[in-house]
Amino acid sequence: MILLHLLEGKAFVWNAEDARKIREQHGLVGNLVGALARKPRQNARLGLPLQLLPEETRLLVEIGAATLVRSCLDEMAHSEEDDLPMDSAGSSFSPDDGGTSRPEVEAYKQHLHESYKGQWSLALQEKRRTLENLSDRIAEGRTRRKRQRGEPEEELMESSPQGQIKELQNFEETFTFPREAMMVQLPTARLPHGKVEEVDLHQVSSIWPHAGQKEHEMRYQVFRDLWQKGYFLTTGSKFGGDFLVYPGDPMRFHAHYIAICFPYNEEIPLSDIIIAGRLGTNVKKTVLLCSTNEGTVTYTSLQWSGLQ
Repeated sequence: MILLHLLEGKAFVWNAEDARKIREQHGLVGNLVGALARKPRQNARLGLPLQLLPEETRLLVEIGAATLVRSCLDEMAHSEEDDLPMDSAGSSFSPDDGGTSRPEVEAYKQHLHESYKGQWSLALQEKRRTLENLSDRIAEGRTRRKRQRGEPEEELMESSPQGQIKELQNFEETFTFPREAMMVQLPTARLPHGKVEEVDLHQVSSIWPHAGQKEHEMRYQVFRDLWQKGYFLTTGSKFGGDFLVYPGDPMRFHAHYIAICFPYNEEIPLSDIIIAGRLGTNVKKTVLLCSTNEGTVTYTSLQWSGLQ
């Protein structure tokens, strides 16, 4: 079961495999909003988490593909932040920041410590193996340099292979492995700490304010109807609509329609129709005026043809 983590009215997917299933098996796109670990200062390519539209979230839950949950720690954290004093800049701070931290932070620090110990041991073994394999060549090179400098024969004996191996006996004490060289695994999922509780989509709350809203119900019925027809949908805010409608995966196709939802039998200002028609023509897309009436979705296509 896919877990959709709810935070302030928005649903997020933290697992890479779940994000893949949502797109490939259920035809829902979402929007990646996380920074990439290797390139955090750019926004051309983003990563996890995957943020879902309210309509996408509700659809996944209603078809039984996902469960909407919230972390109990999130609620506790918000309540604790409300009790923290404010600094001069207006931001909250904790007087215990220097000595204590949250359980998940401590768990991550412990994971890094164990990982460093394991990598230090592997690096030590590899370094020792390399020196042992090259001990003869190292000893020959040292002997050659000392002979060139004209050092006594007694000192030349110290450069023998036996002397090199004797040096390796104290290798653990002199071996250094900086923490900056440690490999860090980039997680593909956000591990939950503490308990999570399921959220009812039909109950209005501060973290899910969409339940029962007429606009949400109208948008959801349009979204689900187009999805059932095999279309892919994303947010249409950048084109002044509610949804962009694609004939296939947006990675392969351009959007064909701009869907704009209006209440049934409500008058639409003529200026809005003109604006929508001209906008759709400029971006080479057909505008769909969508409305719902007792579960039935009605579509009216609009194309701007100019003066005849």
